[in-house]
Amino acid sequence: MKKLLAATLIGGLLTACVHIEPTSLAQVERVATFEGPMPTGVTVAENGRIFINYPHWGDNPTFTVGELKDGRVFAYPNAAVNYGDPARAAETLISVQSVVADGANRLWILDTGAPNFSNPIPGGAKLVAVDMATNQIVRTILLGPEALRPNSYINDMRFDLRHGKAGVVYITDSSTSAGGGIIVVDLASEQALRRLSGHASVSPDTDFVPTIEGKILMNRPADGSPTPFQVASDGIALSPDGTLLYYSPLSSRHLYSVPTALLRDATVSDDTIAVAVRDLGLKGASDGLAEDTQGRIYAGDYENNAIRRYTEGHWQTIAQDPSILWPDTLSLGADGYLYFTANQLHRQAGFHGGVDQRQRPYELLRIHVGSEPVILRRSISVIGHGRNWPIPW
Repeated sequence: MKKLLAATLIGGLLTACVHIEPTSLAQVERVATFEGPMPTGVTVAENGRIFINYPHWGDNPTFTVGELKDGRVFAYPNAAVNYGDPARAAETLISVQSVVADGANRLWILDTGAPNFSNPIPGGAKLVAVDMATNQIVRTILLGPEALRPNSYINDMRFDLRHGKAGVVYITDSSTSAGGGIIVVDLASEQALRRLSGHASVSPDTDFVPTIEGKILMNRPADGSPTPFQVASDGIALSPDGTLLYYSPLSSRHLYSVPTALLRDATVSDDTIAVAVRDLGLKGASDGLAEDTQGRIYAGDYENNAIRRYTEGHWQTIAQDPSILWPDTLSLGADGYLYFTANQLHRQAGFHGGVDQRQRPYELLRIHVGSEPVILRRSISVIGHGRNWPIPW
């Protein structure tokens, strides 16, 4: 058997792990396992550094962002900022849903400010940039009412650093009660636009009935009646030239695209943007998305323990394995591997009458796809906030 690059994390100790037998074209490799809280996001920087995040969904993680190294996960950028303080919500990390390395040697942290899916704490919803060379926070962008609704839940993000003075970021809002939506933030001015709020493409499919491990997935609280599983826009990806944004609701099997130029232009109305939205058809039910420089889109298929790839209008299953228990965030590394967390999200207590059916450890897995990640950057510097802000790309 081929020996895997693997790290099993039990009480912070590195131990051996076993081979995962592939059941499809791509061999599934275990990179790490986690005995503690449930992870959601993963990102792999160009130099191979791996970062993980743990939102506060009831597991009470010691830290909400960490770096995987030497067989252990360490609080990142430090333990102090990971100690979420509602009284200092703008200065500490409250509940992080996503982390993304931007290709400029920075890690961007998307803090929902909304532990346990509460309404965001004032000042808590934000973007935080960490310089990976110094491991220091270099920028914090608070997200205000022009971007968020009172019950927003920001989820995933993609960066294009070529537009404006410092680039833009596209963010999904997954809250159904907030109407779902796409948020565009100019990184230099910090001005935000909320787009397509409540549009069908960012909303749950009302006919969507997911089946996982042979059971229909519904919200099943311990003290209430079952309700449909309804989550809005979640996964997000960019075309290699940055002209198209791809996205999908979590409660849907459809993939959508929209021109990014329309999203960025404040003079363009949502009605005009809506006309330009394209339904690219059925892809399977997925959480995170990823993209490569060949224009291919990757998606999990949480109903079928699989990873799928979209090429020239066609979807193909490229990996399928029992270990792929709810593939959450996907991240393509410079090493040609697609990394993804498998966190058993569907086994949480809220889906099973209050009984937590998750079985630790959770896993970080990867498959070799032989492609390069999309990185949209240029070399500039800007002046901001009364001081020079060098941007190293």
